[in-house]
Amino acid sequence: MNLQNVHANIYLVRNQHIMLDSDLAELYQLPTKRINEAVKRNPDCFPQDFMFRISQNEWTHLKSQNATSSWGGRRTLPYCFTEHGVLMLSSVLKSDIAIQVNIGIMRAFVAMREHASNYEALAAAIKKLENSTNHRFAEVGQVLDALLEQKQVQENQKQRKRIGYK
Repeated sequence: MNLQNVHANIYLVRNQHIMLDSDLAELYQLPTKRINEAVKRNPDCFPQDFMFRISQNEWTHLKSQNATSSWGGRRTLPYCFTEHGVLMLSSVLKSDIAIQVNIGIMRAFVAMREHASNYEALAAAIKKLENSTNHRFAEVGQVLDALLEQKQVQENQKQRKRIGYK
């Protein structure tokens, strides 16, 4: 895995963007167990909002989304690192590779935030347009109702019996 593919390894779990320990290990060019050892040696550096263990249900759902093999592989559920957890992990690992990888990962998280803010602005514009359109449709509906009422009045007048020659 190279730093170009970092975006593909950022997942949304519990409404947080996270990276799995195995993906980080691949980026840092370390075995996953070395990442997990660093976490166990420094538990104070990784509070719940920096890192958590994924549940079995979440792991099954994540694997099915990414077409990951369901056989073999891990014996334990993976750790999930938030953006702050990734930053803390690179400071705990203290290697040149960890520094370079961390820079790339932080850039990926920033790009995702910028991308998300663009969607929020677009969603606000769509909502404004929707409200304006709903108001216009309401006005059109009132005009159509008035025309329909006028037509019914005209039809009632036509049904009146004529007086005089037929």
